[in-house]
Amino acid sequence: MKIKKRDSSAILNSLSGGVVPNRGIQHIMVGRTDEAKQIMTDLDNIKKGSSVIKFFIGPFGSGKSFIQGFIKQLAFNEKFVVTSADFTPERRLYGTENKAVALYSELMKNLSTSTQPDGNALPSILDKWINEVQMKVMQEKNLTTVEYDNPLFVSQVEREITNVISKMDELTGGFDFARILTQYFRGFVKDNQDLQRRALRWLRGEYGTRTEAKTDLGVRDIIDDNNWYNYIKILSQFVKQIGYSGLVVNLDEAINLYKITHPQTRDKNYETILKIYNDTLQGNIEGLYITFGGTVEFLEDERRGLFSYGALKRRLETNKFETSEFRDLSQPVIKLTPLKNDETFLLLQRLRDIHAAHNDYETSITDGEIKRYIVTEYNRPGASEHLTVGDIIRGFIGALNILHQNPDYNREQIFGAEKTVEQEKTPSFQSRFSRTES
Repeated sequence: MKIKKRDSSAILNSLSGGVVPNRGIQHIMVGRTDEAKQIMTDLDNIKKGSSVIKFFIGPFGSGKSFIQGFIKQLAFNEKFVVTSADFTPERRLYGTENKAVALYSELMKNLSTSTQPDGNALPSILDKWINEVQMKVMQEKNLTTVEYDNPLFVSQVEREITNVISKMDELTGGFDFARILTQYFRGFVKDNQDLQRRALRWLRGEYGTRTEAKTDLGVRDIIDDNNWYNYIKILSQFVKQIGYSGLVVNLDEAINLYKITHPQTRDKNYETILKIYNDTLQGNIEGLYITFGGTVEFLEDERRGLFSYGALKRRLETNKFETSEFRDLSQPVIKLTPLKNDETFLLLQRLRDIHAAHNDYETSITDGEIKRYIVTEYNRPGASEHLTVGDIIRGFIGALNILHQNPDYNREQIFGAEKTVEQEKTPSFQSRFSRTES
């Protein structure tokens, strides 16, 4: 297998630790062809000016986080800015005591681009944009160098920047957002890193009082629990204005909204989801692709889930004509099922080859051994209720590590005894391998 070392390292290390890799997901993407096509369609529509909301729903281990990671990689290829955050008891869509702005700050911390995929990309996005504006002014004025000591040059660059950010004024909070960007530019020109740092603090939602923000930056407002979503909308508009395709926001672990015990607080969080839903589907905003990853309970529980909120239930009910065979992936809710065993088999084949390529050896693990490994894992007591594909993957990579470092290890302890051709043809063996497990 031809694979970059950085990709193979990310895949093996991340999957061993039970998390989704940030790189190389295309090498291990199996069983999600239809979903991938729909994601590409959604991204293309967003590039053309629309917005999209998606709910990826499925049991634990069904691949919700994985598909959000795949969206991130596809979005980078299409020149999107991407960010993500997990819901926790301290990070919510609505809350007091900075629980909502904590979610916003996490999203800003994880802001990424294809050239800076690991987060903290906000300064590089702003600096790249300012440099591009300067180059434009230099070309228009036939200049060969940046002239920060030339007040006319600086004012012309600032005028170009104002032309872009003035388009944010019509959005709630846009005026202050524009003023902060102007302050950041002035810090850029004057090499005033303290001013730039204060501007970034404001943009990340880290100011606690309006008084402090006014003293430091001359603005009357701050990003807080009540207005943070307005600034996500502004950010999606801004990145489109400066040449990106749009903004992708992946929100995972939505089960933590379902677990909120206070009914009014839970409903307020669902009300925010309704607001986002309406904004994206009614065309009130462009350039935003927002996804939620959650369990079936989070969606369908009529006591505490999204279906407990009548307006959301009406909007999120599945297309009544959809079946397991004929699916409608254009609707907001996409239900994910765990990989079938033949898809798991294909995935483990790829991991076997990635492990060999990464460690530069010829693999001796056969397809038959992989098949027996899957059967052995699913035959363990309690596997049908508790075993996930992620568990199988972690165990398999661990087995690869053991066999690579210890060639004399008894392989039957991992893969079981080799079956004869006659045994493999028995209904018992075939049914165990071909059935779909969760």
